[in-house]
Order: sequence, then structure tokens, then C-alpha cells
Amino acid sequence: MNSINPLIPLDYPDPDVIRVENTYYMVSTTMYFMPGCEILRSYDLQHWEHASYVYDTLDSTDAQRLSGKENVYGCGMWAASIRYHNNMFYICFVANDTHKTYLYRSASIEGPWKKSEIEGFYHDNSILFDDDGRTYIVYGNREIHLTELNEDLTAPKEGGIDRIIIKDSDDAPLGYEGSHIYKINSHYYVFLIHIPKATGKRTESCFYSESLTGEFTGFDITDDDRGFRNMGVAQGGIVDTPAGNWYSILFQDSGAVGRIPILIPVTWSKDTPSVPILGDNGIIPDYFETEDLNPGYKYEPLFGNDDFKGPLKSFWQFNHEPDLSLIAHDQESGTFTVTTDKLCSNLTQAKNTLTQRCLFPESEASITLDASRLKDGDFAGLCILQSNYAFVAVTRENDDFYLVLCNHEVAVPGIWGERNDDSFATEVYKEKLSSPIVTLTAKASFDPERYVEKESEVPDKVSFGYDAGKVYIALPHSLPLFFKLDHFTGARYGLFIFSSRQAGGSASFSDFLYNK
Repeated sequence: MNSINPLIPLDYPDPDVIRVENTYYMVSTTMYFMPGCEILRSYDLQHWEHASYVYDTLDSTDAQRLSGKENVYGCGMWAASIRYHNNMFYICFVANDTHKTYLYRSASIEGPWKKSEIEGFYHDNSILFDDDGRTYIVYGNREIHLTELNEDLTAPKEGGIDRIIIKDSDDAPLGYEGSHIYKINSHYYVFLIHIPKATGKRTESCFYSESLTGEFTGFDITDDDRGFRNMGVAQGGIVDTPAGNWYSILFQDSGAVGRIPILIPVTWSKDTPSVPILGDNGIIPDYFETEDLNPGYKYEPLFGNDDFKGPLKSFWQFNHEPDLSLIAHDQESGTFTVTTDKLCSNLTQAKNTLTQRCLFPESEASITLDASRLKDGDFAGLCILQSNYAFVAVTRENDDFYLVLCNHEVAVPGIWGERNDDSFATEVYKEKLSSPIVTLTAKASFDPERYVEKESEVPDKVSFGYDAGKVYIALPHSLPLFFKLDHFTGARYGLFIFSSRQAGGSASFSDFLYNK
């Protein structure tokens, strides 16, 4: 029997989960990738597939569109709450670039989704539709707030409840956040992530109260890293099955690949009020059973191949909002062509980079590139997209074509640092090509066995190779991968082109292959 965890070996952080009849839905953070706010579907809590995206574009700001050197790395949509109430789905999240709180609603999980805003900014929020018809939002960092909303869900209710219900200690490296509130058997439960000073490890906590005006009492309910680099499993939601069993989906920081969901069985104590027990008294078991509510159902993959002979598959997302006027997708021939319209200093400024998540613990992707229509100073190819990015590409110089391998080390680390980093990648390999048509390959490896004390010892790597029509050549470099807070997302394969001297060049991609 295979271990259930990691539940989804891909970057799906900050999960929230609900059940509607026999179907589970999960939402997670998609940051600056678009279409955004992906919702997944499952019938057994173990296998998941794409259900929908909530939006194609958010506010189309200059930064969201990668206009000039503007961007929203590390920002965008963040830690959504999903709820189902009176035959309506609700999705609520903040965007840290616009500093707004968005509420989307739809009668169908596939949409269309109606967009509105809630006055104020509610970090890591969770919506509660109470039995008496009143609605609340719980949110915050270190100080957790409970605010009653008006009937239209557009602003705080005048004279409504508005209070701090939970406080973390001032010396905690990460104060309580990632709120998820529920009403279960007439009691209110708030689940939170934090990092106690004593352990320095992400930990999940639960606070509970008999009323929304009463005192919330709480404790840590799991402190387990599953043997992985002291990276605790925390932040997420809980959900029940039709049979009355409970499960939690939390995430675990997993190195450069990102933050991946973990499934944990939940039982309830015999106390009054009953309190949740995650796993084996806080330890996450390797094996346990879940109920299959739709036996025989075949799930569509969350990553995979694409010959581009049809609409883009749901596992593709653009880096930021795409400029569709610069894209030509010939579904008959199976080519995806991108043209540039601006000059870029580096890969992260490139419009229309098409991405897929990297797979944990390793995977390999390849793409066929026709670079014949590049202009001098253009770069087009296959990358691992993150702030410390790496790529293999074809560039054009004086009408000659060269294969180059480049590695970029972020110059402005830290959360929400200067996002207009102009530094170019370091060239580590270069070779003249006889043809501008090549197949490029990237192999990403995320070592789950090695403990890392220093970032310089990171075992997460990517290696590249190419085939110009004769034989596959592995390039003699293994480049390090890092999860950094300036982008705040896991590593992704990306198809890209950018111009450094003159705009108007183009690159055509075909036959994308994704191998586990």
C-alpha cells in the first residue's frame, strides 16, 4: 500500500476544502498566475482534478499585466476561503498588490463567477455563514479578528460584532494566521497556523468557544514534519464525509517545489465541547482509509503532456495576465507562438510565459522550439520559473543561433522586496547551433531525504539538455533551486521568450512532454 501523503505532490498552498453532497472542492493560493484561484474536485479526498478557475484576469493593473518592469511577484490572490451556502458557492480572498478583499459567487462550481469586493483588507480570511442568517469574517496575523458583515457582504455591519478573539505571543516567529472557522455541534472552532518560538516549526492550532462573543480557548493539535527538514504541516481546512468521518487538508513547505497538501484523519474527543484530534495525537499516519463516493471515476491529471492540437489544457497557467494579442495558437498544426512587444532585462519581465507546476520529488519536461523568427538579442526556451530561475534557451546574435544555459541568483531577497530586479542571469554554457529548431529538456529533482541546515546545502536541483536533431546532449551543469519569499511560489516549468534589444521577435513551441 502506498502512503497517502503527500496528497498532491505539487504546489497547492493554503488549502481550504468543503463538501457538497458527494463532491469535495478544494481551493488554494495561485498568487500571480492566471487564470487564477483554481478549484480542484474529488470524490474520495485522495485523488483530485481541476474543476474550474474563478477568474481569467483580476484587475488588469499594469503590474498584473507585466507592463514595462512592473509585476506582482509574491502578491496576487492569497489564501482563499471557499464556502457553500443556500445553493451558492462563495470564494473570498485578498490580493496583496491591490490591497483589496474580493468575493466571488456562483451557483455552479464551473461558473460564471460574479465578482464583488468587501470593504477592508482581511488577511488569510475565512467566511462563516451562521445558522441565524448572520455572516462573519475571521482574519488577521498574530491578532485574530472576528468581524460581522452586512447582508450584502460588501462591508462590516454597522453595530455588528467586531472583536479580537485570539492573540499570539509577541515573540512567535510567525503569529497566528491562516484562519479557518466552522460551527460544529453548536460550538465555534477556529483553526490556525503559527510558529512557536520554542520549536521554530510551523504548527497547527485550534481554538473553540460556545459563542462568538465568548472566550476562545485553544491548543496546538499537530506538531509533525513527517521527517522532512523540520518543516511542519499546518494551515488548511477540515471537512466531513457523508458517513460522519472527518479529515483535514493542511500544507507542508517542501523546498523549492513549493508547498504541498497533506491529508490527515481527524477524530473528536469525548469532552464537552469535543475537540479535534489530528492523526495519532498530532502525528500524521502514513496509511489510513477514506471513503470513495464515486467508485470507478477517472480523474484528469493536474499536470501532463500537451501537443497543442486543441485548447490549452487546464494545467497551464500564464505568469501574470497574458496579452492574448501576442499569442498565436494554431491548433491544427499544434504550435503555440509568442511574439514580444517590449524590451526585458531578464526572464521574470517576459510576458506570456506559459507554466506548469514541477512534480515532487522529481520530474522531467521537454519542448520543441522553433527559434527561427527570433531577433538579435532575443532569448526563447524552457525555464524553471522562480526568483532564482534557470533556463536553457536559444538566442540570436548577428544572424547566428546559440544554445545558452543561464542561472539567476536573486539580488533582492525577502518577502515583497523590490520586485523590479533588473539583474540578468549568469551564462554558464554557450554553444553555436547549426539549426534554430531544437528540443529542450529540464529535469527537476527535489530530494525528500536530505536534511538541510544551510541554504547553501540545498539538494533541490535542475539539469538541462537539448537535441538539435542528431542526439540528445546533457549539459554539464546542475543548478540549485530555492523557494524564496519574493516570489512565494514553487518551481514551475515555463515556456518563454523575451527581447533584450528590439521587440517583435517570436518563438513557436510544440510537443510538450511531461515525464514523472
